[in-house]
Amino acid sequence: MIKAGIIGATGYAGNELVRILMGHPQVEIKWYGSRSYINQKYAEVYRNMFEIVDDVCMDDNMEELAEQVDVIFTATPQGFLAGVLTEEILKKTKIIDLSADFRIKDVAVYEKWYQIEHKSPQFIGEAVYGLCEINREKVKGARLVANPGCYTTCSILTAYPLVKEGLIDPDTLIIDAKSGTSGAGRGAKLPNLFCEVNENIKAYGVTSHRHTPEIEEQLGYAAGREILVNFTPHLVPMNRGILATEYASLTRKEDGSLPTCEEIKAVYDKYYGAETFVRVLPEDVCPETKWVEGSNYVDINFKIDARTGRIVMMGALDNLVKGAAGQAVQNMNLLFGFDEDEGLRLVPMFP
Repeated sequence: MIKAGIIGATGYAGNELVRILMGHPQVEIKWYGSRSYINQKYAEVYRNMFEIVDDVCMDDNMEELAEQVDVIFTATPQGFLAGVLTEEILKKTKIIDLSADFRIKDVAVYEKWYQIEHKSPQFIGEAVYGLCEINREKVKGARLVANPGCYTTCSILTAYPLVKEGLIDPDTLIIDAKSGTSGAGRGAKLPNLFCEVNENIKAYGVTSHRHTPEIEEQLGYAAGREILVNFTPHLVPMNRGILATEYASLTRKEDGSLPTCEEIKAVYDKYYGAETFVRVLPEDVCPETKWVEGSNYVDINFKIDARTGRIVMMGALDNLVKGAAGQAVQNMNLLFGFDEDEGLRLVPMFP
């Protein structure tokens, strides 16, 4: 049994961490950290936890928390962990950070896209990007795991095998993604009010969304060179879910022909056939957010457009589970030698 602490426990991702960890047989939640609700009962903030969680919310004292737990989850805004992390803390506990503070290896790129100074760049080099299906072995030995973003997890996993195998030109990659409103967090914001979101869909962060360099960096590793992508997110009036539709030019064979559907499927199966949480769907079945809701699954499929020589890749996941808390628990399982799916055998909810 390991002890876990959560800082940012009263955000949407934090609450999802609590929900998942409450069902994990190897974990005891020791600390519910929340700067906004100090000394309030957690079940008063989230009434779904009534008679399940009796604890009160604590502050966000990382040094004190590090003395009490084996792992800390930081479901906090960008800049928090980088502003408080020390070597002394990392010597005492492992950290899984759900913010972007340690996802991007180039400090200048981080500071440009997030418009804040990085306060602890000395830890960036050792931080492991926690996309388990790609960095599983590196995660196992980490002290600091940078949990990927929700859009990025979906976008990267959907295209990764074809980029890695050179079957598409990654510089032609266009990612059109949609997210439910929980992706924007629980804070009160005018654009996220019911009347603003309901019966509406809109693009935002066009050419400037902060997940763009994260996608480029990770797919760049797969390609073996720097790449540039177009990434455009959209807000849709639903609680949960991300759907990414991605377009790229296929790499033609020496005889000028395109790869076949069977060849593309074989590549996806090569990378994901043994993966618990990535499901490559049957031919002509498109991923839908409703079939992954509440679960740690990613559903993926593709369609070749022979007329244009391009491929359409599609991925769907729950932004709060595989896109945040579920993936964080998956990383925790790797860190402590548990079965990777422990506590995550969550059947998707429907309806």
